[in-house]
Amino acid sequence: MLFSKFLPRDGNFFEMFNQHADRIVEAAHAFSNMVANYSDLEKREAFNREVDNAERAADRITQEVNRALHKTFITPIDREQIHSLINTMDDVADLIQDSAETMVLYDVRYMTQDIVRLTDLSVKCCERVKDAVALIGKVRDAATAEAALKTCEQIDQLESDADRVMRSAMSHLFRDEPDVREVIKLKAVYELLETITDKCEDVANLIEGIVLENS
Repeated sequence: MLFSKFLPRDGNFFEMFNQHADRIVEAAHAFSNMVANYSDLEKREAFNREVDNAERAADRITQEVNRALHKTFITPIDREQIHSLINTMDDVADLIQDSAETMVLYDVRYMTQDIVRLTDLSVKCCERVKDAVALIGKVRDAATAEAALKTCEQIDQLESDADRVMRSAMSHLFRDEPDVREVIKLKAVYELLETITDKCEDVANLIEGIVLENS
């Protein structure tokens, strides 16, 4: 009885992972809408606020998970895996917010096709992260474990696609953009967007480890 109050509710950590993944996708979609409506200042600001709100909500969930780790006697998966996963997921949300803020602070003049492509790949990566996170609470089932690993492979492929777009974007930027200030601005944006997919791949790698250790 003494220890029972320290035991986590079944699925509590997994539930918080899912809630955080929802906020990541919410932030990604808001950022995508901001890119699509960038020329409309009112809509741009509105979608930027949505990104901020989603990121702050994700932060609160991260804090809740870390507090729960300190109070929980027995965890459903390794404590370090929980800590690493939630904090790496939070990095994804932070990077989405950083991308939106950078566009505003640097006063980027226009959205290039490369920004649109990288944004699309970032959104798809975030959606796949959500799909993978939803499966980790049930990976003792062989079919679920296989589905989780397949989803992680899809994230890896999307990250590779983003790498190729990034290299092409940099080539076009330095070859075709005459305004040095715009080169600096767009380079920063491209790098942030590509880093979102990198961080999603980091989440996928952590999930793969959880699956392999617990299935």
